[in-house]
Amino acid sequence: MKERLARNALHALLSRLRTGRLTIVEDGRRTDFGPGGEPSATVEVRSPQAWTALLRGSRGLAESYAAGLWDSPDLAAVIRVAARNVTAADAVRRRLAPIREPALRARDAFVRNTPARSREDIAAHYDLGNDLFELMLDPTMTYSSALFADEDMTLAEAQQAKLDLICAKLDLHPDDHLVEIGTGWGGLAIHAARTSGCRVTTTTLSREQRDLAVQRIADAGLSDRITVVMEDYRHLTGRYDKLVSIEMIEAVGWKDFDTFFAACSNLLKPDGLMLLQAIVIDDRAYSVERFTRSFIRTHIFPNGCLPSNEVIARCIASDTDMRTVHLDDLTSSYVHTLRAWRANVEAHEQLLEELGYDERFRRLWRLYLAYCEAGFAERRIGVVQTVHAKPLWRGEVRASAAAVRQPLAVAS
Repeated sequence: MKERLARNALHALLSRLRTGRLTIVEDGRRTDFGPGGEPSATVEVRSPQAWTALLRGSRGLAESYAAGLWDSPDLAAVIRVAARNVTAADAVRRRLAPIREPALRARDAFVRNTPARSREDIAAHYDLGNDLFELMLDPTMTYSSALFADEDMTLAEAQQAKLDLICAKLDLHPDDHLVEIGTGWGGLAIHAARTSGCRVTTTTLSREQRDLAVQRIADAGLSDRITVVMEDYRHLTGRYDKLVSIEMIEAVGWKDFDTFFAACSNLLKPDGLMLLQAIVIDDRAYSVERFTRSFIRTHIFPNGCLPSNEVIARCIASDTDMRTVHLDDLTSSYVHTLRAWRANVEAHEQLLEELGYDERFRRLWRLYLAYCEAGFAERRIGVVQTVHAKPLWRGEVRASAAAVRQPLAVAS
């Protein structure tokens, strides 16, 4: 009875699709929803239990997929159909936000992203094993959006282009001391020290990342130029010429965005420069999404939160003495980056199983990568590079993504 009611409710909801097409296959029967056209997707319901799970939003979607209750030949297309048709729901959620926000604030009132909790949350994702990331990423081990100058570039070439762009924007020189918040596996630190001769101090909260980064730095012969520490950004000291943070702010938490930017500003000399690469959410969705316990925030990046461009600008103006001097949008490149990562994961299914990553985990990560790809393709989320300057900086940001990139096509 419960499953039948859930099916009826979701069929009624799907009958309201206004763009694209979703085909549901269940017990050999095909039911089409939507007017047609692109995006178009097919979902095979393998168990009626899927319907009750899907009523629980993105977490139910993910958990039921991980359990094999439904499948699709094109996961990203499924999410794109949903993304194209949620405008009405967005409007309702925004209208309800002022009513719901006090209760949601009370729920999270005593939850703080302390250094200890940050370490636990980072470990939950980045300490899953270096083997996983070595198979998924390119040889630079760069876990952030690449810069595809054209569609024929390999993932490694596109990541190299992104690293070149970052170093050009920061105008790195041999006498610069660069501090990096979010080491990853050392790819940017190695590239910056190797190409500019600068010194780098880089920090991570992941022991797995730290150990491999130190090894990779030694193998590159750069141990005398690069220092890797395991410190929360709030505990870093010193004054640096340049600062860089690539897709780390998403782990900070919405309550501490102001703390993060204040800490970055305090680490820079009076003529210093900061480059931030951040995944951002639409300004109009931020107030709702920061409280949402979504699939990504519960199963992939515990307690993470995407800032918006408005939030970044407000924190820069209110909590630092910096000013924003440059902004680049790399969103289309992230679609291609995620497709490449997902292709790598799917190409190594057997090896991942042999390494101990079970089917449920592999399905969850396959959905995670497709979910994000669809989000960027439909511009529900974006990725930007912003450059922020201290009061005595008098330079000019001469590099930009637009100067090196051809317009990229993203399939509709």
